Amino acid sequence: MKTSIFTTLFLFFIVNNWAQSLEGVVYYTSKTQLKDFNITSNDLTPEMKDEMMEKMKKAFEKNFTLHFTNFESIYEEEKKLAAPKPTSGPNVKMDFIGSSTTGKLYKNFKNKQYIKEDDIFGKEFLILDSLQKMNWKLTNEQKKIGNYVCLKAELSIPVSEEDRKKYDEFKKKKEAGKTNLLELKEPKEEIIEAWYTLDIPISNGPGKYWGLPGLILELHEFNTIFLCTKIVLNPKEKIEIKVPKNGKKVTQKEFDAIQEKKLKSMTNENGVIEIRIN
Repeated sequence: MKTSIFTTLFLFFIVNNWAQSLEGVVYYTSKTQLKDFNITSNDLTPEMKDEMMEKMKKAFEKNFTLHFTNFESIYEEEKKLAAPKPTSGPNVKMDFIGSSTTGKLYKNFKNKQYIKEDDIFGKEFLILDSLQKMNWKLTNEQKKIGNYVCLKAELSIPVSEEDRKKYDEFKKKKEAGKTNLLELKEPKEEIIEAWYTLDIPISNGPGKYWGLPGLILELHEFNTIFLCTKIVLNPKEKIEIKVPKNGKKVTQKEFDAIQEKKLKSMTNENGVIEIRIN
């Protein structure tokens, strides 16, 4: 009996000590399928449409790093060198706003808050808000990712009232003969799929995702897949988490409202979002 108690306490000490000292860097890559995008403008040649689709595809191929300790993390996109401009042919420049992966994202699990740097066409914002509770559904499915055994979890994302309203407005404009450059698909409930490993007992993952009993190594978010390519645990250099500070302080709701207003300002009288092509 004494031996059993001693063994239990010893194992608890090891696990607790491991958890207290666990920190590291996770490298993710992301790819997005553009199956829901459909360019319908008659003002573009087939070549220009193909180029726009290719640029959109490349824009969504990104690499990220997650620096983490037990209670904090910073998630950010790795910087790429700017591609050289073409010497001939149309120069299509694509700018995206509202991406969930732009800017640094800081998560603090002690006070359940996040801080995110974001921008809208060059104007910087600093979003401060609470981490949303994620009601994951755990399953018994498992697979190996690299050397780690991973378990599957799912998160249901219902259709928001805002998305439903946008689609209804789009349908009315389409029925009236006013078409957008990009078709809107009817919104539906989405399932986020995550694969996490208990071997790394950190409740963290790419972007805003957290709340599982282990680190997320693979995530399927709508048409985007995030995949872990490398993990460095307890590196020689201590992990230093720097809290983002740049930008005008707003809540997530305030930022979304500013972003929506900007999108409306880009929409002409026919309800079409105008994209300038140089």
